[in-house]
Amino acid sequence: MSKKNQHVVPLGNGWAVRVEGRKTATVITSRQSDAISYATNIAKQQKSEVVIHGRDGKIRGKNSYGNDPYPPKG
Repeated sequence: MSKKNQHVVPLGNGWAVRVEGRKTATVITSRQSDAISYATNIAKQQKSEVVIHGRDGKIRGKNSYGNDPYPPKG
């Protein structure tokens, strides 16, 4: 199984979870928080990243669940 990032993107009045590079949605929800939870579960299993987009389509956040190339120092 490939480790593709999960994108949470606006879709009509709802939110979709899409695998990076694909046009079809894995799941469609009415709330962004539900889509983020779904995407997070997939990303944890695949050790990939969740990329969260705002209503305007711009990236507003990212969360890594794999080998982070820039881990926090501390």
